[in-house]
Amino acid sequence: MLVVMVVAVAVVLWAIMVYNSLIQLRVRGDGAWADINVQLKRRYDLVPNLVETVKGYAGHEQRVFQQVSEARSRAMQASAPSDKATAEGALSGALKSLFAVAEQYPQLRASDNFTALQQSLAQIEEALQGARRYYNAVVRDYNTKLAVLPDRVVAQLGGFTPRDFFQLDRAEERSSPRVQFP
Repeated sequence: MLVVMVVAVAVVLWAIMVYNSLIQLRVRGDGAWADINVQLKRRYDLVPNLVETVKGYAGHEQRVFQQVSEARSRAMQASAPSDKATAEGALSGALKSLFAVAEQYPQLRASDNFTALQQSLAQIEEALQGARRYYNAVVRDYNTKLAVLPDRVVAQLGGFTPRDFFQLDRAEERSSPRVQFP
């Protein structure tokens, strides 16, 4: 009888530890997603300034400015990791078009304001890349814990579900916008 009680207590303690570790991973995932959103917000706030600066030199490129604004709007409205990744890919592509337009204007490239905006965007892209890597590492650990036995049993009983990775589908979306000029 004593052995059965000890085994039962051990199983309950093990289940509690697994449950708590799943909760910790879920909370870390939420925090990592919030970090991505902070970096994306910084990026979204920077984009209008970048567009306005380029507009001052290349006002006739309305199509590019409209694409950037629309892509920014879609990216801000996306919420799920897969939707956010798709919208971010479109925004990165639109920013590449904006920088391609800017390359045609040497006086713009020489502007201190434009240079500062480029540097800010480069810093944001670097921070965003780090936040994405951290988020995906937490999601990997969480999803792995959900899939392995015997932790899977506790996860199913606790109603834990896998999370999506923050990944970009197309190769050109995976690269950050070019922000350095010759």
